[in-house]
Amino acid sequence: MTYAFPLGGLPAQDVNPEGSAIFTDAYAVIPALTMRDIVTSLLPGWQDTRAWILARPMTGFAETFAQYAIELSPGGGSDTPEPDATAQAVLFVAKGHAQLNIDGQKHSLKPGSFAYLPAGITWSIQNTGQTPCGLHWLRKQYQAAPGLDAPDPVVLHDNDVPITMMPDTNGKWGTQRFLDPSDLRYDFHANIVTFQPGGRIPFAETHVMEHGLYVLQGTARYLLNTDWVDVGPGDFMWLRAFCPQACIATGDEPFRYLLYKDVNRHPKLSLT
Repeated sequence: MTYAFPLGGLPAQDVNPEGSAIFTDAYAVIPALTMRDIVTSLLPGWQDTRAWILARPMTGFAETFAQYAIELSPGGGSDTPEPDATAQAVLFVAKGHAQLNIDGQKHSLKPGSFAYLPAGITWSIQNTGQTPCGLHWLRKQYQAAPGLDAPDPVVLHDNDVPITMMPDTNGKWGTQRFLDPSDLRYDFHANIVTFQPGGRIPFAETHVMEHGLYVLQGTARYLLNTDWVDVGPGDFMWLRAFCPQACIATGDEPFRYLLYKDVNRHPKLSLT
């Protein structure tokens, strides 16, 4: 498996600056080519780490989550990574190696490792390798529900999670669900969706869930609202609620993306 991650650097001075980035009222596309050194941030509490912040809650757009790509230099990381005690998180390793400590229990992470971190736990992470470690980091405030306990931490690997094929797709479209979709303790899901070449979403999905989609591998034509957009490894798509979407995988390898969506909770009935 391959897992895309921002390359950084800076294009040469003879490169045409016209790009394929898109920002609309319904969706945004942040291409891999725009994720350069000059748009990274340093984060309080993190050492020898830089971050591409790809999504954050925005009034009138997508409001439930933040998504980062963070790169830890050898020895880099954090003993105090999360500044918000109400925030839960998912980490997915794209490159390199790291050690994750959850309430005193150590976990070795490698490319393809997935971790769910409930709100309020103590965790830390360090790059234990000799090369940079690239992590995708999703953050969302936890929305508790009456009668439901807080979820437990989860640490898995891509290889451990079977792919569930969508019905009537002849094996062309499937999803790896790292968190049990029937467990109502979780108020969001983070999945890897895979399309074989030629596979597609055969209708324009239109639904209440917000999405962050980071392309890990392969290429596709993606319908976003009324526009068909070509996407490939390292491109990020950010969708507000009810933005129509569909997909047709192109190329000769699987098209895979890391997907965020908010689920399993009643909508709030006020805007405050």
